[in-house]
Amino acid sequence: MPVAARIPRELRFAPFSGSRAVAAGRITWRMLRGPAWQRLLPDVYVEAASYDPDDHRMWCEAVAVKLPIGGAISGLSAAYLCGVDLLPRRSPVHVTLPRSTRPKPNRQIAVTYATLAPTDVTTLFNDIPMTTEVRTAFDLGRLLPRADALAALDAMLHRRLLSREALTRYLDTKAGARLVAQLRELVALAEPLAESPMESRLRLLLHDAGLPRPTPQYEVRLPPPGVASPAARPGSRGRFIARVDLAYPQWRIAIEYEGDHHRERMTFRRDVTRYNALQAAGWLVVRCTADEVLRQKEQLAHSVRRAIAGRSPTTADAKIM
Repeated sequence: MPVAARIPRELRFAPFSGSRAVAAGRITWRMLRGPAWQRLLPDVYVEAASYDPDDHRMWCEAVAVKLPIGGAISGLSAAYLCGVDLLPRRSPVHVTLPRSTRPKPNRQIAVTYATLAPTDVTTLFNDIPMTTEVRTAFDLGRLLPRADALAALDAMLHRRLLSREALTRYLDTKAGARLVAQLRELVALAEPLAESPMESRLRLLLHDAGLPRPTPQYEVRLPPPGVASPAARPGSRGRFIARVDLAYPQWRIAIEYEGDHHRERMTFRRDVTRYNALQAAGWLVVRCTADEVLRQKEQLAHSVRRAIAGRSPTTADAKIM
């Protein structure tokens, strides 16, 4: 019966440098070539029982083992470590390295070359060097495609990882950086109340179509009897009807993104009840799917524009606000 490999306590769970572990006498090269260990990168290993090819944090820890001085986990990977997951499955680890370094290409690592100030770098759990929240937002807002960049900024603001004011102040110190104009535009459009990347894309679609800026996560309420609107009497908010993704309260128009989870039976039933309540309250609901947001933008914008045109300005004084 084979004897189970002895796993040194210091080498459990987290990736480590094989050469350093051997030099410290914790393990031998022969042991590392055995089934108890999984090689992740050149000279970087992890206990086989802890290996998960879809664990991006594990890959970040592995890359951090070999980062040169001045390098840091950055971009979408830094955002992921902060709790903002916008990564595609099995994404490479995004890092920023000094321009003086030229590592061998590796499909697990996506490199951006830049000089990071000491104040641009922080550390997380296992001493992983990563860009600060404001530097991460600065990079994502400039370097990602515009819609992805807005989704990233929205998510970071939503999780209160930074404020719009802090990002603006940081941006003012980087006037000569690449693609600053895109970031300045998106900072003004970013919305802390946004709750999903598709909602961010939908808002950007409406903006690009020249439509008015909608109110995110708007609560539709029915005023108490004898009150013209919930805001007419201090402290009187009215009976809650629904919270909608985006709204034009002045026209009583709600815009709702329908993700795949809305096809589930219980969600579908709740949606029907909810939309019926909104309709009874005098609201028009424009429902849209991922295909419309991503590939039928002009048609969706036209539907919203037509909905606005069909609502008389007098509805701004309607009882349902």
